[in-house]
Amino acid sequence: MLSRGWADRDDRGFTLIELLVAIVILGIIAVPMGNVVIGYLHNADATTGRLSESHDAQISAAYFSADVASLGVRSTTYSSDPSAPYPLTQSIEQNAPATGGLFPCGGVGIPNAVIRFGWDDYTNAASSAPVRMRVAYVSQPDAAGQSQLHRLVCAGSASVVSNTVIAHDLVSVAASCTPAPCSGSGAATPLVVTLTLAVHDAASVGAPNYQFTLTGQRRQS
Repeated sequence: MLSRGWADRDDRGFTLIELLVAIVILGIIAVPMGNVVIGYLHNADATTGRLSESHDAQISAAYFSADVASLGVRSTTYSSDPSAPYPLTQSIEQNAPATGGLFPCGGVGIPNAVIRFGWDDYTNAASSAPVRMRVAYVSQPDAAGQSQLHRLVCAGSASVVSNTVIAHDLVSVAASCTPAPCSGSGAATPLVVTLTLAVHDAASVGAPNYQFTLTGQRRQS
């Protein structure tokens, strides 16, 4: 006599209707879940791009503020004005060629500087003569052809001693001074210098550009 158990097991499984119902239910659940996942990935990419742009803004602001605070090239000719016996001379250049102008910085093939600063550095106690510092902000393409903003530093000559990328995925950059103009005929040494940049996240095609403004104030009087 067979015991009940294996002999009485129902081996029919799922019916076709049950299987179709299960597939429909899975589809109803999967569509919104998929949208949630896609939305999360999209937001994550956008957040990553924003963080990268924000990081560039912070780094460039720190460099730019320090450079403007330092700028100031003084005349070596004594002036009868007791308030400024050695007055400031032109210390800023715009659209300046790397190998020319008042403060050459860089070699052949380097694009013109958007803006270039000069100042006299007296920190070397071993010498009474100052070192003429030059800092150039230059837009250059990377290997993929996307523009980047470089900060070139030269000390006493046109040889670059430091080359730092301070902004990636550059769309546009423009400089202005107060009082104007920044350079050229009749230009003084401005009190305030502003650099306006627009950048974008290379992975976000069609996304609006991220704009930020760098402002520096001259320390020397």
